[in-house]
Amino acid sequence: MTTAPVVHSLREQIREHIVEGIVSGRWKPGERIVERRIATELEVSQTPVREALRELESLRLIESAPNKGVRVRNLTAADLEESYPVRAGLEAIAAELAAERLAGDCSALEPHVAALYEADRNADGTSQVRHTVAFHRELVRAAGNSVLLHTWEGLGIEVFTALSIRWLGTVQQSYAEEHEELVAAFRRRDPRIADLVKSHVLGCAPHTDDEPA
Repeated sequence: MTTAPVVHSLREQIREHIVEGIVSGRWKPGERIVERRIATELEVSQTPVREALRELESLRLIESAPNKGVRVRNLTAADLEESYPVRAGLEAIAAELAAERLAGDCSALEPHVAALYEADRNADGTSQVRHTVAFHRELVRAAGNSVLLHTWEGLGIEVFTALSIRWLGTVQQSYAEEHEELVAAFRRRDPRIADLVKSHVLGCAPHTDDEPA
């Protein structure tokens, strides 16, 4: 069965454009992001750009001040680290709720593990971020709880995962192997699955001694 392509709203497309610019280094920490310039570049009105920037400010990725405009936050490892205990708790709950479903069918997780093996072999940071986040999104989605999924999405997981890896070099030995171990734990109905998922997420967090030189 062919999966329908995901259609993103204009605001979401603009948000992704800005996030990619921040993660890739186009906009450095402390640098100003000019709303009008983005609107002109993308050939859109300033309204959806303003909405996208407001959303990114709620994720604490950018900050605004009167008469100073919008700037990229100078995020530290401590800032990035803060979201991980919250995320770990949410995913532990999701693992418990999804345990029976995933024990019988892990097909939503398996393609991302395969893609992570390829990304690990090629040291492809972009794919590592994309498929790591997609794996965890599918895990949370399998819980079948829309409130849980919405809360998890609101943490800006993809942004902070990307920043942890690319800005701070927070790299696991093997993204694929770690995620394959979680799939195996679901399949064997491991009673410790919630703790395993929680430990896995906390192990991915940057630490305050990981600050870039």
